[in-house]
Amino acid sequence: MTGRLVGVGSVVVDVVATVAELPPRGGDVWASRMRMAAGGGFHALAAAARQGVAVEYAGAHGTGPFGDLARAALHEEGVAVRLAPRPDADTGVVVVLVDGGGERTFVSGRGAETTLEPVDLVDLALAAGDVVLVSGYGLDDALAEWVVGLPDAAVVAFDPGPLVRLGPFVRARARLDWVSANDGEAAALTGASDPVAAAGRLSGRAGAVVRTGERGCVVVVAGAEPVVVPAVPVDAVDTTGAGDVHTGAFLACLLRGASAVEAARRANAVAARWVATGSYGG
Repeated sequence: MTGRLVGVGSVVVDVVATVAELPPRGGDVWASRMRMAAGGGFHALAAAARQGVAVEYAGAHGTGPFGDLARAALHEEGVAVRLAPRPDADTGVVVVLVDGGGERTFVSGRGAETTLEPVDLVDLALAAGDVVLVSGYGLDDALAEWVVGLPDAAVVAFDPGPLVRLGPFVRARARLDWVSANDGEAAALTGASDPVAAAGRLSGRAGAVVRTGERGCVVVVAGAEPVVVPAVPVDAVDTTGAGDVHTGAFLACLLRGASAVEAARRANAVAARWVATGSYGG
């Protein structure tokens, strides 16, 4: 497979607070660290770019300080930005609380990235082998119809995220080539609590990846038995964005000609580096 990665998911800005533990309802705690950085779908695009493939962001973005931050981060990673900023909205923000175990809890705020419509993509030229990455955060009925109509030569990858809407997912289901989800998302979409069983049920036309955190991931190629790919052991500092990093690295490795299992092994290593050091590698 050769081509580029085109992201139509949501690039947002993360406001991240690192805390020893989450505060009780109505309470307050001191954060040991506060930071603001591009997040959401940005992590997948940046991780893919670091693997040496061409990457384009075809999603929406806003006018304002958050949009400026997101675009600057994309440009720094060499990701082409296709659309002009929306003039009447800023890019959305996600508040992230990272506890002492590295687990993260989100509160997501909608912004310009949620305004993407099929009309914004009518002149998106896709070559054979290009991979289109779609996020469940932005998938509605209209975009699902756009996905269904994509040329067969393009590869469609889908990362549902925790807020995926079942109706649009079902509508686009038959056109998805790869589905990459964490074990909780996979269980919710398939009814299978076992990640191996969920991977088999979740498979798109090409296959599926179910991420299992510190255990690694399960990868299945359509028509074959699932394969468990162990994680690279690390001490996790911050798991924010780890799933997106894994997805981006996995798809980039497929674009560079790796097998699905080889791509999953590389994605595990890149994600491990991310949660331990905050670096995508290269």
